[in-house]
Amino acid sequence: MSNQGLLPSEPRQSDEPLEPTFLRGVEYEPAWKSLVNGIRDLLYPKKLPPLELTSQPIAVVDPMAVKRSAKSSAISFAAHVVLILAIVGIFLLGRAKLKKSTTQVTNIDIPPYLPIAPKGPQMGGGGGGGSHDILQSPKGKLPKVADQPIVPPMIVKNDHPKLAETPAIKIPQNLQLANNNMPNLGDPRTSVVGPASNGTGVNGGMGTGSSGGIGSGNGIGYGPGQGAGYGGGLYHVGGGVSAPQLIFAPDPEFSDEARRAKYQGVCIVSLVVDAQGNPQRVQVVRHLGMGLDEKALEAVRRYKFKPAMLQGHPVPVEVNIEVNFRIY
Repeated sequence: MSNQGLLPSEPRQSDEPLEPTFLRGVEYEPAWKSLVNGIRDLLYPKKLPPLELTSQPIAVVDPMAVKRSAKSSAISFAAHVVLILAIVGIFLLGRAKLKKSTTQVTNIDIPPYLPIAPKGPQMGGGGGGGSHDILQSPKGKLPKVADQPIVPPMIVKNDHPKLAETPAIKIPQNLQLANNNMPNLGDPRTSVVGPASNGTGVNGGMGTGSSGGIGSGNGIGYGPGQGAGYGGGLYHVGGGVSAPQLIFAPDPEFSDEARRAKYQGVCIVSLVVDAQGNPQRVQVVRHLGMGLDEKALEAVRRYKFKPAMLQGHPVPVEVNIEVNFRIY
């Protein structure tokens, strides 16, 4: 067998250093010479010949010189008009939704509360009604008192009703009111004497109010007030009236004066929580000063409640709230 092309079995004997293949034929320059050449180029740089440009400019079409067609101008104008109309439409739609989302509050116009029950919890309320009659309801007697009135007190000419039920209103059972022995139903406190009428109110009942009671209030009770009962005022917690529940209460802000003085305390605010759970008649009954009273009013006016309930119906109540100002 031939050994051609195979590595020799014995190592090569030579004193010459091996040189990499890629460095063969390269001339080496001494280090001192490279240093001298670098210093000379730094102090006396070589002047290069002037640069000669051999490229030539290319002619292009000027877009501003080209006249737009009437079709493209019309399309651009129409697109801008559509865009502007869309922006205006979105703005008007947003304002319409904002107006629809305005919170509805109960119109409360009630005289101050007058206590009427010498015993038991304080209770206000009232009622009123009518049927859009021209004449006011005349003087008369009150109907019976019931826990759940079914038929409102009204003058109804129906000799053969399908469901016979005595008219009634809702006021406390143990409450003694001035009444009379007149044959017709009406308001015992009025001085109007005349033909039979349900009054100028609305939603059943008799009087100038609404909601199936007697008087000028809004409810199934008697007299000025809300919901039911009697007293010429608002309901108070107790006597079957549940307390309103606070569901949104933003923290009050400190005034600059109180923050600098590190002043803190409790401010008591009185308010009416209406049947929609909105605060009304907000006023301070225990003052703190240093601008904290105003900050407490601003916070309470933004509160939101679950309204007080009386036998499953929301009623307005008067409550007091403590607003704490604490520096942590």
